[in-house]
Amino acid sequence: DTSVQQRLISEIFTLVSARPPSSCNFLPLPPLLAPSSNSAQESNDAPSLVTYRHYATLYFIVISTSTESPLALLDLIHVFVESLDYLFEDVCELDLIFNFETLHAVLGEMIVGGVVVETGRERVVEGVKAQGKVAKRPVNERGRGVGSGIWAGR
Repeated sequence: DTSVQQRLISEIFTLVSARPPSSCNFLPLPPLLAPSSNSAQESNDAPSLVTYRHYATLYFIVISTSTESPLALLDLIHVFVESLDYLFEDVCELDLIFNFETLHAVLGEMIVGGVVVETGRERVVEGVKAQGKVAKRPVNERGRGVGSGIWAGR
């Protein structure tokens, strides 16, 4: 249901964006996603943790199960952002909005069938370029992205 998805996105973003910079990058699930007390057993496939990274004005959030390593997810997010930053030459919000095909291509190079298959930035970028999915920002828009400021987060 779309309204539940929108509430979930809003709730998670509110929780993540309100955290001080010195906080860790892991959160328990918000009540909307937490398993109900009526369930007989918690499955290993049930969502259990919110992992996020904050880069300048961008937040990258992953909801994972208890079988996933939170530190590996932080690394995955980091490689994802590095790849986007390399492909867009200083990634910004507008790059992600107007060039979502490139964003999906990067994810497609890194994750297949829910399994992480590549975490090397160079190989991810090569794969996306080989697909021809790289969109370039107009010259007058360059330099307005996150760039070296992208690492201002954690």
